[in-house]
Amino acid sequence: MNADMQGWGVWLALSAACIGTYVCRAAGVKLSGHIHQDSEVFRWLSAVTYAMVAALTVRMILMPLGLLATVPVFLRVVICALSLAVMVSSPQRRLVPALLTGTLLMLAYGVFRST
Repeated sequence: MNADMQGWGVWLALSAACIGTYVCRAAGVKLSGHIHQDSEVFRWLSAVTYAMVAALTVRMILMPLGLLATVPVFLRVVICALSLAVMVSSPQRRLVPALLTGTLLMLAYGVFRST
C-alpha cells in the first residue's frame, strides 16, 4: 500500500499549489473592477516595485553571482551604459533593442574571452 501511495504526495502538493494560485487569481479578477489605479496605495506599490527592480538590477551589475561574476566590473558597467543609451536614444524608449545590445555585447565578450 505504501509503495502505491508514494507518487501521490507530489501530485497532491502540485494540485494544492494550483488551487491556491487559481483561487488568488480568481479573487483578483473579481475584485479588479472595484480598485482604483490612481489611489495612494497603488502609487506607493508602484514606487516600491520600481525601487526593488532598480535595486536588483544594480546588485546584479555590481555584485553578481555565478558566471556573470567573471566579467570585470568596468565592462559590466560599460555594457549597461551602452544598453541604456540605446534605450533612451529612441523616442519610444524601446526595450528590445537595448536588451539585444546588452546581450550581444556580453556574448561577444564571452566568445572573445574563450578564444
